[in-house]
Amino acid sequence: MRTTTILSFGMMALLVTGLSSCYRAGGNSTGTIYMPDMAYSRAVETYSDVSYLKDGKINYDATPVAGTIKRGDILGGFNLAMDKAGDTTNYVASKAIVNPLPALNEKDMAEAKRLYNVNCGICHGEKLDGNGPLYKDGTGPYPVAPKNLIADPIVSKMPEGQMMYSLTYGKNLMGSYAAQLSTKQRWMVIHYVKSMQPGGKPAEAAPAADSTTAK
Repeated sequence: MRTTTILSFGMMALLVTGLSSCYRAGGNSTGTIYMPDMAYSRAVETYSDVSYLKDGKINYDATPVAGTIKRGDILGGFNLAMDKAGDTTNYVASKAIVNPLPALNEKDMAEAKRLYNVNCGICHGEKLDGNGPLYKDGTGPYPVAPKNLIADPIVSKMPEGQMMYSLTYGKNLMGSYAAQLSTKQRWMVIHYVKSMQPGGKPAEAAPAADSTTAK
């Protein structure tokens, strides 16, 4: 009988210990974790904006150096100092920025058109008339017609730099496309839009093969 009582108390003690180990203080603590790295990664996230502290001082910052762009990309005077979305001063100043990409050839213009249709056509339409699938003559889910890039008196004459500013930081109801398109791709799309606007220049034909070149 005494042995049974001792076993009962032992089992109760084990039960209480087991239940207490499941207790979460304040509802946030997970208690002791056998392998914490499986739950909480200690890896440094690339391009994280978190500064890591040591002895109260920043000893590592994963953000890129100011003005850094990825290899093969192009800013063309579009200074990262203009980093304030919606800033009127920078928006006006962006008028002076000229598209750094030379005129596109037929192949690059076709790629620019594809990028436009993928990223911009849903609102502004394949014909750049503001009648994309989201509006669709007022029958689509979007109640307000997007800008007509061909006929709108302001947008049709907008400088390339301001178009770049709008694509990068967003403007009015249009959000930023900096995450979807590289700076080079944005300049390419601007080339395409400008070529479609009144007075725009079409794509340059590929240079003819030199018949005098030895085969």
